[in-house]
Amino acid sequence: MAEKVDRLTRVNELIKRELADYLEKFPVAAATGMLVSITEVNTSVDLRNATVSVSIFGGKNSDRSDIFHELAAKRHDMQRVLARTLAFKHTPVLNFKPDHRLEMGDRVLAILNETPEKNDE
Repeated sequence: MAEKVDRLTRVNELIKRELADYLEKFPVAAATGMLVSITEVNTSVDLRNATVSVSIFGGKNSDRSDIFHELAAKRHDMQRVLARTLAFKHTPVLNFKPDHRLEMGDRVLAILNETPEKNDE
């Protein structure tokens, strides 16, 4: 079982790296003034499906939904690139989902920075 977990971890990291490279070469047009990054990939054990967590900094919520529509439209091209570069027996079907963890962490830090400091004397 540990071998499968290690293998899946490597596969997830490979897919994450390839998708990040793809987005660097072919940026999302709807993301003008925003930062789009792949934060995590979770591939099923049979390598047929992969959930791709995407973090977006900046912009409005309507702009963010446009980004996910564009990612869905580019999905087949991304899968084709993965099939060519990674040469797996099965190329996973990519499903994109928003990842708000970094955004929430950023918000917590902002709140902490707003609190007045106590002077311990």
